Amino acid sequence: MNVDSVGYVAAALTTLSFFPQAIKTLRTDDTRSISLLMFGLFTGGVAIWAVFGVLSGNGPVILANGFTLIPASFVLQKKIRHRLLGWEH
Repeated sequence: MNVDSVGYVAAALTTLSFFPQAIKTLRTDDTRSISLLMFGLFTGGVAIWAVFGVLSGNGPVILANGFTLIPASFVLQKKIRHRLLGWEH
């Protein structure tokens, strides 16, 4: 097994592990249990890792972070909107 294969397996596992929670959050429209600071830092980190992957030509890093950035951005946007609208207690 080569190094990239290990990276792609790790990328698949970490990316797939994120999707159930993101889907649940988007379906239920409930962001109360999500920390805005943590999720903002997480989404920013994912975006920077994606840029790093592109700049370094690292396929597994591009794939994992590129795919994770999509739902993370939607959840973060929903969290920010709920905070601004005062929908959190």
